[in-house]
Amino acid sequence: MHIKKEDNVVVIAGKDIGKTGKVLAVFPKIGKVLVERVNMMKHHRIKRSYRQLQQTGIMEREVSIDASNVMLICPRCNKQARTSKKKLETGSRVRVCRKCKEVVDNQ
Repeated sequence: MHIKKEDNVVVIAGKDIGKTGKVLAVFPKIGKVLVERVNMMKHHRIKRSYRQLQQTGIMEREVSIDASNVMLICPRCNKQARTSKKKLETGSRVRVCRKCKEVVDNQ
């Protein structure tokens, strides 16, 4: 995956195009990510007799979005950019911003 948890991303396709947010969770097996305050869904909850402390009403929560519809915001140049992977002399692999050629983080 080109996106990791805690990355800042921008949505490039779909109904929330242009919105930015932090990645809350990554699901690599299904190719989806959960982004903060993006792709919100209303969820209706009703009171159950066996759940005394459950909050009821209409709740809003985030729903996962396809990873191909988001793009990483480079922390160095603050622009949306594609990333490539590079192997360092130490043997670790890192993501590299294609615009500013800086290392985004360790992988």
